Amino acid sequence: MRLFLLISAVVAVIAIVVTSGVATVVNNSTNEQAHLAIARVGCTASIGPWDSGGADKGRQDASRLNDEQRNIVARIISIGQERKLPPLAWQVAIQAGMTESGLRPLNYGDRDSLGIFQMRPSMGWGTPAQVTDPTYAINKFYDVMLKLPDWETRRPGDTAQNVERSAFPDRYHNWEAMAAFLLGELGNVQDPAGCGSGAGQFLVASAAASTAIDFTKQQLGEPYLWGGNGPDAWDCSGILVKAFAAAGIKIPRVANDQYRKGGAFLPVRDAQPGDLLFWAYDRSNPETVHHVGMYLGNNEYIHAPQTGDVVKISKINWDYAELMPQAVRPGV
Repeated sequence: MRLFLLISAVVAVIAIVVTSGVATVVNNSTNEQAHLAIARVGCTASIGPWDSGGADKGRQDASRLNDEQRNIVARIISIGQERKLPPLAWQVAIQAGMTESGLRPLNYGDRDSLGIFQMRPSMGWGTPAQVTDPTYAINKFYDVMLKLPDWETRRPGDTAQNVERSAFPDRYHNWEAMAAFLLGELGNVQDPAGCGSGAGQFLVASAAASTAIDFTKQQLGEPYLWGGNGPDAWDCSGILVKAFAAAGIKIPRVANDQYRKGGAFLPVRDAQPGDLLFWAYDRSNPETVHHVGMYLGNNEYIHAPQTGDVVKISKINWDYAELMPQAVRPGV
């Protein structure tokens, strides 16, 4: 369940302003709440924030782009806005374009590949004149992407690969940080995941939280058992399934599914009692989530840690490298 804000009454007026030869996409709405709604449509925190390599890497990679490349990025963003697509879609297109052509409308490529996305006329992408035209190519890329049934739930580089069908699928991830930085700089979207540093204000506390907390505390001292579903032994995710079931809420069984599908996302620093916290080997990849606990407030969480240990309350290290940047609120 992702956070969606009603934006039917929001009318975004998009313009392209050229300064020193570089187009910057701006949102002319003076309504701050409307801007937040546009930025947050379709919260995709399950795959982000997309900061592979960190913000510094994104800024450094973006600083190497020339005016032609930055204008292509601005065009990707403006067309995405015109089509009312969320920032995730722009992110995918930027990463694909950077990987395929360096964000340039090339008139050459492997075999008959041409343009920003190295589309092949022989494969039905369009005529050579069309695929080398940035406006056509960007719209065509979006058209194909939107036909993918699960593009909104995947990591941007994975979606780029599903459009491009490259023999080197992992290379699209290299530009995550840069694309996220450019969405902020040229697209005026500081939060490409769509959830916002203040998204917690839009997520009311779950009424089930106190019931789930009480259930979990009743298991304090019970031993850890991998795959344990109680009643006398638990693993980290199993105890939470039963805790929220006691409150009438069903969440997935395993930790990484609880992260992706267990409820509404909010920044981890905004977590409230009853929210779920997650740890992963690679914070940019939810598939690597390996542990989950329930936040109790006051920098404490309750969890079933590992073999040889018991259900217990621990202090949280907010700066720990494996702590996922988003918490999950079941029942929202």
